[in-house]
Amino acid sequence: MRKLSPIFLALLVPFALSAQQPADTTRPAPPPPVPTTTVSVPVDFSGVLYANFQYRGDKGTAKSTNKFDLERAYLTFRMPAGDRASIRITADVFQQTTAPQDAFYRGWVIRAKYAYLQYDLIKSPTWNANIRGGLLHNVVIDHIEQFWPRWVSQTPVERAGFFSSADAGVAATLTFPNKLGEIYATIVNGPGYTSRETDRFKDYAARLTLTPLSSWDNKVLKTFALSGWTYAGAVGSQFVNGGAGQVGTVGISMPRTRAGVFAGLRDPRFTAGAEWDTRKDASGTGRLIAGFATIKPFQLINDKSTFPLGLIGRWDRFKPNTSNDGYINTVIGGLTLDLNKKSAISLDYQEQTPHSGAVIAATKTYFLHLVANF
Repeated sequence: MRKLSPIFLALLVPFALSAQQPADTTRPAPPPPVPTTTVSVPVDFSGVLYANFQYRGDKGTAKSTNKFDLERAYLTFRMPAGDRASIRITADVFQQTTAPQDAFYRGWVIRAKYAYLQYDLIKSPTWNANIRGGLLHNVVIDHIEQFWPRWVSQTPVERAGFFSSADAGVAATLTFPNKLGEIYATIVNGPGYTSRETDRFKDYAARLTLTPLSSWDNKVLKTFALSGWTYAGAVGSQFVNGGAGQVGTVGISMPRTRAGVFAGLRDPRFTAGAEWDTRKDASGTGRLIAGFATIKPFQLINDKSTFPLGLIGRWDRFKPNTSNDGYINTVIGGLTLDLNKKSAISLDYQEQTPHSGAVIAATKTYFLHLVANF
């Protein structure tokens, strides 16, 4: 065997000695790694999509006009904002058709429909109460939309132009125990969520809804709701800053009041509603009478049936001014088909006809509507 060289032995000795030395216990052990914490913010996201294909069947230059249309897409975000508080923001995706904005861009844009903070004053198994501030629901339109399918058409009150479905202001809700109803009251600017405030006057509104049959065993009748509502508003004069032929400024307001009564049933198999409404403006007093129903006959006859075919019908009569004979009739009728629990289509016909000198264009339109909730 060859002898190890002296140089190799000299290099090997320090490594051997270091291996025999005990571990140094005087030094503190390094701290364990700190785990990274992730903050989870609960966000409740939901939405609904309204789309349709429409074909004009009335006579004249509009005959055979047709288009595919994305009418609306609502995107809703809900988040807690501390103890007893929460926020809701609903983005409204719509097509720009208002002049002069559509001269620049005629596509789909986004605006805020609802954006408010809610604070729960009372949360209990019996009474509940909250207050809201921001862009919030108007007094009755959202309530009627719980009965009438908004994806087919606007509610009668909104279609007749009584007021916007949302506005900026404050609101309060008081819910009765045992599902007996609620009180909802608002103070809002007045012009609606599509406009800024245009005068110094505010609009005050309140709705009382009673559900006296909520304890009944009948699944349809127990949903009966009776609502009365009032809306006391005002509009600034167009001569608030004076004008041609005016001696001075006009600081008083013009009337903008509305009121109505609504009764309805709400069941997945059968929904119906009827309403009587009145409005008063500087130009006169108007009146609206409307009724509608949606029915799924196979499911109504047999509780175990899942056949998704439904029927829909509605009739409105709006008299813009009770001092003359003119009135406008609106008729809607068609078939609905549920694609699943969150999506549906409808094939419907909608007609709007003026009578006795009412100034409005007559329309007859065939629709294929689509709604998707997500």
